[in-house]
Amino acid sequence: MAMERTNLLNMAKLSIKGLIESALSFGRTLDSDYPPLQQFFVVMEHCLKHGLKVKKSFLGYNKSLWGPLELVEKLCPEAAEISASVRDLPGLKTPLGRARAWLRLALMQKRLADYLRLLITRKDLLSDFYETSALMLEEEGAVIVGLLVGLNVIDANLCVKGEDLDSQVGVIDFSMYLKNDIDDYRSEESQIASILDQKNYVEELNRHSTVHGLQGRVDSLEKSNSKLIEELAIAKNNIIKLQEENQQLRSENNLILLKAQQHLEVTQGDVSLERDTYKQSRQGLDEMYNEARRQLKEECQLRQDVENELVVQVSMKQEMELAMKLLEKDIHEKQDTLIGLRQQLDEVKAINVEMYQKMQVKARFLLPYLPNILLQEAERHRTSAEEGTRRFKLDFANKADSLQRQIEHKEKLLQQLETDLKIEREWRQTLQNDLHREKDTVAQLGTEALQINGLKKEFHRLQDENIQLKNICEDQEQALEELGSKLSEYVPLKHHFCTSFNPSFKHVWLKDKDATHCKMCEKEFSISRRKHHCRNCGEIFCNSCSDNELPLPASPKPVRVCDTCHALLLQRCSSNPT
Repeated sequence: MAMERTNLLNMAKLSIKGLIESALSFGRTLDSDYPPLQQFFVVMEHCLKHGLKVKKSFLGYNKSLWGPLELVEKLCPEAAEISASVRDLPGLKTPLGRARAWLRLALMQKRLADYLRLLITRKDLLSDFYETSALMLEEEGAVIVGLLVGLNVIDANLCVKGEDLDSQVGVIDFSMYLKNDIDDYRSEESQIASILDQKNYVEELNRHSTVHGLQGRVDSLEKSNSKLIEELAIAKNNIIKLQEENQQLRSENNLILLKAQQHLEVTQGDVSLERDTYKQSRQGLDEMYNEARRQLKEECQLRQDVENELVVQVSMKQEMELAMKLLEKDIHEKQDTLIGLRQQLDEVKAINVEMYQKMQVKARFLLPYLPNILLQEAERHRTSAEEGTRRFKLDFANKADSLQRQIEHKEKLLQQLETDLKIEREWRQTLQNDLHREKDTVAQLGTEALQINGLKKEFHRLQDENIQLKNICEDQEQALEELGSKLSEYVPLKHHFCTSFNPSFKHVWLKDKDATHCKMCEKEFSISRRKHHCRNCGEIFCNSCSDNELPLPASPKPVRVCDTCHALLLQRCSSNPT
């Protein structure tokens, strides 16, 4: 199996190389009757059949290429059109014929290498159709797929509909590759013979030439030599100008890099200064926030104490008001008792006066009749009554004095309570004023807390902006480094490429600052969408519109060209292979 893979790889190399060389020398679109193209399809058929598993069916054993090629439709949606076209062809009846038609359509579409590359990457799917040591599962398959990329320069117009692909016999014709050596040998012999004939002809002309002819030739050679010297001087001047322009561009590039570094250093300094300022402001804000929290806590505690004291004072005021009401009630009761006692005293005085008058009247009537003993007894009763009246007056005066003293004491106590109540009211008013001030302080602290939260949000926003600026600076620095490397690599060759490929080249190498949008897709350039010069026309394109490389006559190494120039150069190479 390893030997078969090696042989198939060598045959694929010969077939692809011969097809590309013959197609470029052929100079037009290839058709189905072109022999190298037929041999290429035969070699590809053998490569795809290598190591293919045999499947049993009702008619016997079947070995088909259509199964693995049909998987490409699932891996790449663009291949669905080819598969549908193959299934719709009316003349195809076997899976082998469908596989051959699929290969021809993929080659015409210039996507054969892409489809097979997607297929060989899914070895888990190919293992269902191929053996473990098959060519498609080994490194030789990847090499063949890489060689197929060169076929994209070939234009093929194949008629698949009317061709009998089911009954073709796939046999490799080795005589095509063996004849090349004989043809080369014969062409070398014919070239030697023509050179000898030219030599003899030149000798004959020299033999029959005259001195005048030789002098004319010498003059023409001198003129051509002077022209060549002038052209050489012009070329040297152009080289010197290009070197000066290259040196100027390098100095500008160094100046741009220096300005970018200075700008980056200034930006870093500003960022560090802003970071230090932010740290200091954050530290001050943290201290202010902690101080405000501490003051708020103290004010809350003080407010709680004042409220508790206010509750105690309110309860004391209520008790004092209740005591004053009881005291006033007691005073009124004692005043009523005093008035009642005064009335009783007046009544007793009136009774004593009345009794004294009655007793005088009786004594006046009974005096002549009663003896002296009765008079003495009456006198004794009168004396005792006067003594009782005197004692009653004394007791009444004592009670009145005690009641008066109690009233005065109650009035003093009432005045003292009124004074205390007044003081209590003033103190309550003071506490209410303090409470309002504390409320204002708490509201102010709440406002400061909200301001601190706003400052925290502003700090986070500034921190995010700082990170974004850092990322932008890093991207710009990377872009400048890449721009410097690309500029130093490509700019010295810009006029040389254009003028060497086309001497009548009139396009101007467009400056980077003059282009803001892609020439083809018109998308705006940015850090992610970079600018690229086409080495053929000098215009500026984006990466997707200039992702092509072709060798120009002035440079054997492939250089970047745009899609339009790429298509134009391929068409020119196919129409004029020399």
